Amino acid sequence: MSISPSRTEALRQRTIWTLVAGVAIGSTGHIAAVTVGTIVAGELAGTAALAGLPAASVVLGSAMGSALLSILMSRRGRRAGLSLGYTISVAGAIVATIAVITGSLPTLVVGTLLIGFGNSSNQLSRYAAADLVPPGRRASTLGLVVWGATVGAVVGPNLVAFSGEVAENLGLPVLTGPYLVPMVFVGAAAVLSFVMLRPDPYELADTTVEQTRDGDGSSPRLAELLRRPAVLAAVTALVFGQVVMVLIMTMTPLHMTEHGHGLAAVGFVISGHTFGMFALSPISGRLTDRYGSPVVIAAGLAVLAVSSVLAAVAPPEGGALLFIALFLLGYGWNMGFVAGSALLTHGLAIPERTRLQGFTDAFIWSSAAAASLSSGLVVDWAGYATLGLIGAGLVAIPAIVLLGTRASRALPAPTS
Repeated sequence: MSISPSRTEALRQRTIWTLVAGVAIGSTGHIAAVTVGTIVAGELAGTAALAGLPAASVVLGSAMGSALLSILMSRRGRRAGLSLGYTISVAGAIVATIAVITGSLPTLVVGTLLIGFGNSSNQLSRYAAADLVPPGRRASTLGLVVWGATVGAVVGPNLVAFSGEVAENLGLPVLTGPYLVPMVFVGAAAVLSFVMLRPDPYELADTTVEQTRDGDGSSPRLAELLRRPAVLAAVTALVFGQVVMVLIMTMTPLHMTEHGHGLAAVGFVISGHTFGMFALSPISGRLTDRYGSPVVIAAGLAVLAVSSVLAAVAPPEGGALLFIALFLLGYGWNMGFVAGSALLTHGLAIPERTRLQGFTDAFIWSSAAAASLSSGLVVDWAGYATLGLIGAGLVAIPAIVLLGTRASRALPAPTS
């Protein structure tokens, strides 16, 4: 499809704002469902050891979705992949609702797996937006799309109590309520993406490329891309940032309910956490475009370390310090997420980016799935505070990799 130069910029802006809107409403449904996952599993299983299963299945589903939808996007375009992902998430919400009604933990795991699969559409939208602008604006644009999830961060958890009341009025169990939310919101995101992402974002992509092929003209293999210092630094920061965040966040709702906090209090703390994850994304993007990804990644790792320690020492009876810890946990993750994702858009042709980004997100979510599942076992064995101490220790790994690549001056400088 040929697009005149006079229309290209307007179409790009419309596409970016469509992606922002899709992430906003899609994340609302996703976060509402995820908020009660450990609580539902704890009730169905009767033990905290298995309470992390839904969160683990969500991130495992995200890993599967990232890999498979990226393959679909490379063949059929961004629109097809994003629309399908959101649709699968709606199906997962239906399955999870049935699981709560029937009291089946295995069915709940299947439903949350599909919900996670659809969440990859929220995540991959950031890369679709970054393709539309030159290198010097990619982090800011990417951050804008990530910022769209602020709507979900604030509204999603606070719909938990309300949706529970709606479920009761419909004659359903209270905990089915949060799974009704994605049926409406994620369904709307699927329709929006299918209708409005025309022409496909690939057709509008900025073709500014710093490096597109190896010397023989062939596209580098994935293993070759991963050996590049900048790619290694970005992937390591993204993976370990996600692991630390998921490790602590997963068990926080159960930790709070076991110490007398109600669903409203849980929703308030998780909304603070997810607000930190998304609301300041434009700032993270601008800082990245100005100072470079390595500087912002390093700052994010420092914030993650501080928040992990705060979570470990926060008294369970009072939610104020825990709220601060979870907010900082979210923002530390955000800095690394935006800066690391932006780093994966530089020096690569669009087909190479798509392959690498899909693999990276799959790796992120696979690692986070292990962290989510392990979190329940750690709490059952050693308590919630231990999660915070483990998280603080894990931050050292990406910090060492980042220092090593910076020492060799292998990472790109800020793009003006």
